Amino acid sequence: MRIERDFLGEVKIPKDALYGINAVRASFNFPNEFNFSLDWYKAMALTKKAVYITCQKFYKALENRNLENLPIRKIKPEVINSLINASDELIKGEYFTNFIVPAIQGGAGTSINMNINEILTNRALQLLGSHPGDYSLIDPFEDANVYQSTNDVVPTALKIASMKLLLNLEEAINDSRKQIENLEKKHRHNLRLAYTQMQAAVPSSWGILFSSYSDALSRDWWRVSKALERIKVVNIGGGAIGTGISIPRYYIMEVLDVLKDISRLPITRAENLSDATSNLDVFVEVHAILKAHAVNLEKISSDLRLLSSDMGDKTLQIPQNQVGSSIMPGKVNPVITEYIISVSHQVYANDNLISGLAGLATLELNAYLPSIGNAILSSLNLLISANSSFKHYLIEGIKIDVEKSKQKLFDSPSITTALIPYIGYHKASELAKLMTEKSISIVEANNQLNILPSKKLSQILEPQNLLKQGFSVSDLE
Repeated sequence: MRIERDFLGEVKIPKDALYGINAVRASFNFPNEFNFSLDWYKAMALTKKAVYITCQKFYKALENRNLENLPIRKIKPEVINSLINASDELIKGEYFTNFIVPAIQGGAGTSINMNINEILTNRALQLLGSHPGDYSLIDPFEDANVYQSTNDVVPTALKIASMKLLLNLEEAINDSRKQIENLEKKHRHNLRLAYTQMQAAVPSSWGILFSSYSDALSRDWWRVSKALERIKVVNIGGGAIGTGISIPRYYIMEVLDVLKDISRLPITRAENLSDATSNLDVFVEVHAILKAHAVNLEKISSDLRLLSSDMGDKTLQIPQNQVGSSIMPGKVNPVITEYIISVSHQVYANDNLISGLAGLATLELNAYLPSIGNAILSSLNLLISANSSFKHYLIEGIKIDVEKSKQKLFDSPSITTALIPYIGYHKASELAKLMTEKSISIVEANNQLNILPSKKLSQILEPQNLLKQGFSVSDLE
């Protein structure tokens, strides 16, 4: 064991642990099992790396202007290089087990920042041949946290993590949309009975149904792509409240460009760093876009679950993915649709949490950034996962009994709606009544009542006529 000290006292820490006293105190204070996001962890390391590179540039600029004798504390070259090398390892996700601070916490993210600082410091010490805890050589505050505040590096890293996941979600949504679009094209003219309020309504096609899903996902894709514009504004360099106090102006002006270069993301510095530090409404806006996508996923999944259920006529079948019961042999449940619906409702819950906590910001800072960040990253990862299951285990395996679906339409009294322009409502009602009473098709009912010539009825019932937008005068001639 080693002993670390702060102004509150001493704490014993495992000898080779890369975390330190700040992380240990936080783990005691916030005893929950909500794991911190690996995506945010990697983004924190990336943000720190940009800081250290900017410091190198700043020190070089001082040398070039012969200003080395100014009272500016400079980190030794070998130390800053070791911090950069340690950052590269954390960017890959290494040493994540040493991040012991849970996702749900107090303190506006200070525990996040210090746990990362300690891991970077102690790993950098190892790279220099020293041992964890030798803070006389590298200090978590003076060196790892140079020119930073929790209040600018933690939210900046959160936005970087969010942007990377938004790009992944954008691609995942588009993949889902393409798969739906394939079904739309394949079944463009395959007739089905449409429903309103879960009651038989009017003729439609599977292509029309799938087109409504495809368009909904297209809107989701567009909105998510635009979300990058909303979330790209960061406050790095703003320090504690956005004023840049105790931070070199050179650093404030340069660090964003370095971070933009190494992240390869279109980030920009906020014009008003204080606003970007204190107000988190951008996360409310972006998560609302995620919620809209969750709504569409739930709607589509609920529809497919209903259409494929044993209570229906099984004209549409979804893939059978796993055994459904431990006691009922042969039972297969619609687990993918249930998973997607569950994901959607978790996103709704996260949206409520984000909105509520964003409104609880007080004056210059929002103390609840960790919970807000955990919720938005959770929603992003869940929606990426849901789209993957949606595409591979639901949509790709859908099968439609085209003939059975067509016959169900012709056996439904609802088909008589298509005849109203030709015979009027009351005669169409006669056909519908006879079809219901005798459980016969529209063709059989018309043969008995002789309301329309058989040839004309056949023409009306052709898919291209049933599915076109409205009717023209020439149709009635």
